[in-house]
Amino acid sequence: MTTRNAFLAALFLAALPGAARAGEIVIPLPAGATPETITAHYDCGAFGPVAARYFNAPPVALASLSFKGEFLVVSNVIAASGARYAGGKYIWWTKGSGADLYDVTLGEGAAPVASCTSSS
Repeated sequence: MTTRNAFLAALFLAALPGAARAGEIVIPLPAGATPETITAHYDCGAFGPVAARYFNAPPVALASLSFKGEFLVVSNVIAASGARYAGGKYIWWTKGSGADLYDVTLGEGAAPVASCTSSS
C-alpha cells in the first residue's frame, strides 16, 4: 500500500462513527450530547500525585485516574454533594478544588487513602 493510500484509508476510518484506533475505546453518545474533556492534576501529599481526565457528555460522565502506576476508569454515581465516581475498588469524590480517594475494601467507614488538592 502506498503512503497516499494508507493516509486515505486512515482518514476514511477516522471519519466512521464509532471507529477506534488501537488503545482507544469509543462510546456512542446520545443524540445531541456534546462531549467536554477536562484535565486536572491533584497534589495528594504523601500518597503522591493523581492525574485526572473528566469526560462529560450528559448524561454520560466518566473520569480516568492515574496514580502510583495504576490507570482507572470511573463512572459518576449519585452523591449528596460534589461529584462522586466509582470504579474497581475505588471511590473518587471531588468537591470544589479538593478530592478524596477511598479504597472500599477497607470498609464503609474507612478514612480516604488520599486527600487531595487540585494543582491545575
